[in-house]
Amino acid sequence: MDAEEIEAGRSRWQARFDGAAKRGSDFRTLSGLDVEPVYGPGGDDPRMARIGWPGEYPFTRGLHPTGYRGRTWTIRQFAGFGNARQTNERYKMILGAGGGGLSVAFDMPTLMGRDSDDPRSLGEVGHCGVAIDSALDMDLLFDGIPLGDITTSMTISGPAVPVFCMYVVAAERQGVPAGRLNGTLQTDIFKEYIAQKEWLFAPEPHLRLIGDLMEFCAAGVPAYKPLSVSGYHIREAGSTAAQELAFTLADGFGYVELGLSRGLDVDVFAPGLSFFFDAHIDFFEEIAKFRAARRIWARWLRDVYGARTDRAQWLRFHTQTAGVSLTAQQPHNNVVRTAVEALAAVLGGTNSLHTNALDEVLALPSEKAAEIALRTQQVIMEETEVVNVADPLGGSWYVEALTDRLEAEAEAIFAKIRDMGRDGSMTSGILRGIEDGWFTSEIAEAAFDYQRKLEKGEKRIVGVNCHTASVDEPLEILRVGHEVEREQNRVLAARRAGRDQGAVDGALAAMVQVARGEGNLVPPMLDAVRAEATLGEICDALRGEWGVHSEPARF
Repeated sequence: MDAEEIEAGRSRWQARFDGAAKRGSDFRTLSGLDVEPVYGPGGDDPRMARIGWPGEYPFTRGLHPTGYRGRTWTIRQFAGFGNARQTNERYKMILGAGGGGLSVAFDMPTLMGRDSDDPRSLGEVGHCGVAIDSALDMDLLFDGIPLGDITTSMTISGPAVPVFCMYVVAAERQGVPAGRLNGTLQTDIFKEYIAQKEWLFAPEPHLRLIGDLMEFCAAGVPAYKPLSVSGYHIREAGSTAAQELAFTLADGFGYVELGLSRGLDVDVFAPGLSFFFDAHIDFFEEIAKFRAARRIWARWLRDVYGARTDRAQWLRFHTQTAGVSLTAQQPHNNVVRTAVEALAAVLGGTNSLHTNALDEVLALPSEKAAEIALRTQQVIMEETEVVNVADPLGGSWYVEALTDRLEAEAEAIFAKIRDMGRDGSMTSGILRGIEDGWFTSEIAEAAFDYQRKLEKGEKRIVGVNCHTASVDEPLEILRVGHEVEREQNRVLAARRAGRDQGAVDGALAAMVQVARGEGNLVPPMLDAVRAEATLGEICDALRGEWGVHSEPARF
């Protein structure tokens, strides 16, 4: 790009920047030096066609011309343990300490669509997240937290749609109509088959539910994002950064194809798609990954899927620091790891961020560890001045080379996935890759290669295979007692005894009848939730209709 084109781009950016709202803040260095809101080349630079300016296609440098001068990222701490009342107390602590949004962690029975008193739930209730059995639990979870004013992310995929319905009903009981809700539901079933393994049905019924949810939100819940396409769990399973980038965006393209197959307008539903990435410990590679992700998504949405508006081409993403990078050895070192990873996410332009607690490798985070994790973000936001300049590493020879390299590797993976399919679509290739175990084998190979390098000492982890001497003392960790499960089951039994069983049975039967046809399942599911049907009852009714999915053994 020649100097004249670059200057024209700078002028376009300046006009948008001048017309946008900015935070009232001191945008100077600690020494008092004024800094520009963005920096670019002073003359010719052929890279600028790929780099661009903040708020302008291909959005490599961010979605907004103001960067974080307009609005900082949302501090969204992932939390959930025990019962809804206990987790509600933690949420109020997070919000009171300056958190900007909530992110719900569910326990394993909830993630698998099982009630707390299901025999398969024994010993798991409340241990890795909060137990949610019915809409009354959702009422308690958000008691005193106005759902019309707070954004909430819910990390759940298999039973995501019935959990969403419980959230909507909890809002209704607060007097908040569904149309006012803003937040994110994960709902990403592709990554479950690829990495996390928390599915209920075969892929096709899950995709039917996701399509129904997309239609429902596009029509009546415009600010809500019904899909958060997750690379986090793919990376935590052992993938490389390039695999995380490619597999995640490929899944996103699959959901775009799902929306188009439903007759939805891409410019209407695409803004409801968001992403969830891992921020790992390789600082510059992670920054490059985030920048490449925005650029790839914008190009594919515009050139492949026909999106015309900027909002439909935007890749919005939440980031969580890498749980897999935390170590049980010398666990206080995890504070440093988390800070480095959080800074990479911020320099990569994340829209919201969760920082892991130092003790999460051992148990659910204690209140003190959760506060340190929250303060880590606030120190970055309030003290480091990284919010002053949009994409401050843009133009770095190293970062731009890494961005281009990750983009090229991702494109090669996209081509391979499409070639696996029967019709050249991304969806067909993903389904074939799931069926053949291709994704899991690729991730397993990457994880094995990294482990081998660790054991040879080619990759080093402080406190694990180098610098192992320590004065650390054992941590006091949060433990969820068995009384939580006993109390949850007692309350659940009382709810069942006190509800109108005829209304529950009728609502579930009506939902199953819709499942046998082609209607949207969200409205009858909402009716079942309003009647206090439990999560397990709703999921079991659909299991009875659609069956369950078991992954075939592979060697």
